[in-house]
Amino acid sequence: MSTFQGTKINPTKFHKSQMKFYAFLIPLAIFMALPIIYIVFHAFKPIDELFAYPPRFFVQKPTFQNFVDLFAQTNASGIPISRFLFNSIAVTIIVVFLTILFSTMAGYALSKKNFLLKKTIFEINTLALMFVPAAVAIPRYLLIEKLGLINSFWVHILPLLAMPIGLFLVKQFIDQIPNELVEAARMDGASDFRIYTTIIIPLIKPAIATIAILSFQTVWNNIETSTLYVNDEGLKTFSFFMSTLASQVTGNTVAGQGIAAAASLIMFLPNLIIFIILQSQVMNTMAHSGIK
Repeated sequence: MSTFQGTKINPTKFHKSQMKFYAFLIPLAIFMALPIIYIVFHAFKPIDELFAYPPRFFVQKPTFQNFVDLFAQTNASGIPISRFLFNSIAVTIIVVFLTILFSTMAGYALSKKNFLLKKTIFEINTLALMFVPAAVAIPRYLLIEKLGLINSFWVHILPLLAMPIGLFLVKQFIDQIPNELVEAARMDGASDFRIYTTIIIPLIKPAIATIAILSFQTVWNNIETSTLYVNDEGLKTFSFFMSTLASQVTGNTVAGQGIAAAASLIMFLPNLIIFIILQSQVMNTMAHSGIK
């Protein structure tokens, strides 16, 4: 560790010189955590606190009544909640797995293989990052209709497999792997598939974790597919069902707000958990993707 006038420039343990960083980072961390804290407390507020004015940030009389009303409403529906939950879990697992598979394979080809129109294909992928979902809603609907995916289980899966940001991150990450390492494996007789599975995949785990989080959030929170492309209630997802619970409580908008608060927490928790588990890998991806 280098020193300056007898003091370590970057001490490994706590030092009073680090207080200036804590003074800035701790308030910033608390400020950024406020929305998460609010979502948690809001779900446990009784009716009178939900509609209190001015709004209260912290719950004073926590209750589980919102969750009781939530599951009572789901039991009253014609289709069991387990069906919606199964659809979401199945779709999420399939999309996350296939997105990782396609992004890593395509990223390896674009980074380490030479073929015609290689740069053009990557530029098209980069250009796709510019388009927001609303800008391609009509072309997407026409394409899905032409493919005969309307009101089918596959409409939840196939349109979400194209993930330009995932391919971009993976390709940038694989670019950091030395070409000499790949060439040495090829000279030893390793096939492209073996190089992909034994060299590329282990070295890009941070990028894979990032893709997993992004694709999980996209699929788990996806309401658009169930709203626009699916008419069969048995094919709709858990997120769509949760989003419609408040409106299903006819004649009692007050209870509907409590149900909506509980549903929001249930939908938010899986996103928070998977991010906490994989967040260290995500930070590595962001660092490596910007290094040239």
